[in-house]
Amino acid sequence: MSESQKSFLKKHKREKIIIRLFQILIAVTFIFLWEYLSSHKIINSFIFSSPSKIVSTVYKLYLDNNIFNHLFTTIKEILISFSIGFIFSMFFSLLFYYINPIYKVFDPYITMLNSLPKVAIGPLILIWFGANTKSIIIMALLINLIVSTITIYTGFTKTDKNLLLLFKTFNASKLKTFIYLILPNSYMSIISSLKINLSMSFIGVIMGEFLVSKEGIGYLIIYGTQVFNLDLVLAGVVILVILSYIFYKPISILEKNIMKN
Repeated sequence: MSESQKSFLKKHKREKIIIRLFQILIAVTFIFLWEYLSSHKIINSFIFSSPSKIVSTVYKLYLDNNIFNHLFTTIKEILISFSIGFIFSMFFSLLFYYINPIYKVFDPYITMLNSLPKVAIGPLILIWFGANTKSIIIMALLINLIVSTITIYTGFTKTDKNLLLLFKTFNASKLKTFIYLILPNSYMSIISSLKINLSMSFIGVIMGEFLVSKEGIGYLIIYGTQVFNLDLVLAGVVILVILSYIFYKPISILEKNIMKN
């Protein structure tokens, strides 16, 4: 390895460390400032709560044996809606790509459905499917499926036409063309789809829990709002932030590994 390469790697590593330190500094400063303003009555601690009150609320939920039940309920719903959403979005993307007239027929309906505020049909989902986990997952799928499908399909369509023609010239089958050309060229679109799918699954599950659930983090938030316990509301929000980071991290690692290769 040359000196210039070593210098570049050191600079890159130093830059990553500096960025990480600034990220930690921003988070710590925000928490400290929030606690300080709340404890010194500069902001209303009843309305805005404080980090110490949120920790105390989470600990109380733990002592009451409530936190894990709500946590596992939300995690299960997110994983199911995320997995089903990704499988179906891949299926529909392939269908639209290889049978393009189908996409052209459904394109205006996809656009209309994507523009429709899903919370508007929440009461209908509740009536049709009942106040249960099924309704929550369906709500999440309505939110994540269309956007994920469009993202993956767009990635497929951006495959180099010259390379497609080259594969066709060598009589490569559609399966081989997909595995060795279309799929590798669409990795970043699929990663983007996973990110979107994850965030939309979170939104859909929490919206569903707001409407029908008696368990889950969304239920804790809506219950805290109803009884005006804002410590509980913000505790739920903080838990969701931590959960989203935990779920997002494997996708981020996967993206970095793909970019390296």
